[in-house]
Amino acid sequence: MSIFGAMDIAATGIRLGQVWMDTVAHNVANVNTVTRTDEEPFRAQLVVAEESTRVPGAPGNGVRVKAITRLEGDAPIVQDPLNPLADEDGNVQLPLVDLPGQLADLVLASRSYQVNVSVLQQSQAAYEAAMRLGR
Repeated sequence: MSIFGAMDIAATGIRLGQVWMDTVAHNVANVNTVTRTDEEPFRAQLVVAEESTRVPGAPGNGVRVKAITRLEGDAPIVQDPLNPLADEDGNVQLPLVDLPGQLADLVLASRSYQVNVSVLQQSQAAYEAAMRLGR
């Protein structure tokens, strides 16, 4: 693999890490978003990644976002009669966000981003060293 190939692959990892961190941040920001019981609750978004290939069966050339899906399931309903969104029984609907899971994903996304930045920096340093040899 060439130095430029490594830089290109690392760049795709950086882009994926950024989308992943942005998605987790959006989910965490909505961890306290309650809704009426007759409305759709906030559902955490999940990033689905896949290997990026130009030709099926050929070596990959990085990663890309395949899709962003929403968490499935029934939202918990709690009693909060003082909430202005409460129904006639005093119930509100909580969001579908797994905060501990989101924080774990944030750590993974952050490490992925950091590793890819490191690869990009090391590839750039190798390229610059090769250019100095040619002088």
